[in-house]
Amino acid sequence: MSNNMDKMLSNDGQDLIFRGARSYSRWQNQPVKDTLLRQVYELMKFGPTSANMCPLRIVFAKSQQSKERLKPALEAGNIDKVMASPVTAILGMDIHFYEKLPQLFPHTNARAWFKDLPETVLEHIALRNSSLQGAYFMLAARSLGLDCGPMSGFNNAKVDAEFFAGTTVKSNFLCALGYGDASQLRPRLPRLTFEEACSVI
Repeated sequence: MSNNMDKMLSNDGQDLIFRGARSYSRWQNQPVKDTLLRQVYELMKFGPTSANMCPLRIVFAKSQQSKERLKPALEAGNIDKVMASPVTAILGMDIHFYEKLPQLFPHTNARAWFKDLPETVLEHIALRNSSLQGAYFMLAARSLGLDCGPMSGFNNAKVDAEFFAGTTVKSNFLCALGYGDASQLRPRLPRLTFEEACSVI
């Protein structure tokens, strides 16, 4: 009989995606291969979402041209982070995620659950689930040896007009990807203890 303890990540694996991982804003001059970006997606796509709706849509801004298109939407403090990064992922959410449900949730008519809801409600649902997928995205990237620099601090409307015009996709957040420059890191900020954040009832 198998023991669930056998399924645990090693301490090294846990360090890679949690304890030793940091949010980077400075990057080594080392490119990220397109094949690796595909690996990140192929791993993160297995994370659960409500009714398997999978609303996350990703644009990988890798070329200098694409980052120049993104630049006008960035707050000043994020410009250098994005422009110096090997890749910045624009993590968006398809507000009409329900159109894919016949494919993604085929055993029942799940599309009918959502298609007539107000856009504001659909956006809330898409935001929650695409944010979950964004977290899976970062864990997948870290597990494959990449460092992450997630950020808000941008004008969503400008990003949507530049990258998602004519679609039902809206931006959620950005995540720079690459190989971080650890020499530029500040000491890790504190976290709440179990007693401060949790209760068992």
